[in-house]
Amino acid sequence: MAKLLFGILMTVIWWMLHALQLDEEVAMGTVYDVKQAVNSAAHAAAQQLDRDKLEVGLLSIEEERAEQTVATYLMDNLSLDGNLNPLPESFLRDPVEVRVFEVLDEHLAYPYTYRNAQYDYEVTFDRPGVVLIVHVRYPLLFGVLAPIEWDVRGSSELVY
Repeated sequence: MAKLLFGILMTVIWWMLHALQLDEEVAMGTVYDVKQAVNSAAHAAAQQLDRDKLEVGLLSIEEERAEQTVATYLMDNLSLDGNLNPLPESFLRDPVEVRVFEVLDEHLAYPYTYRNAQYDYEVTFDRPGVVLIVHVRYPLLFGVLAPIEWDVRGSSELVY
């Protein structure tokens, strides 16, 4: 009888460890996918040239178009609606929050080092660029892990 109870207990523990490992692996895949989406959105936003300023020889990013581009890329790559809430086919379950979106324009002296102490982020730009920090919650599969949340950071500069 003791061996039977021991066997059942070990099976339960093995399944819990298996669920933990599976949850961790899916979480790492999720953060990778979100990081790819954030990097793509930041890069696309940094390419939104202000054509009026370009005519007079200034390299500048049009902030409104850049912000729209970020939203479009996040919606397309993470399966989100217009309010950044997950669609039914999305792997996310909670809304995505854009915590920081900054366009570093032509008025700064380059190379410029951007610092954000709140998110412990530092990056150096050689020309105008975009900084994007997005907050994401991981939807636990089994509830074995404690809730996981990330502030995914990305940046890109104008490529010409």
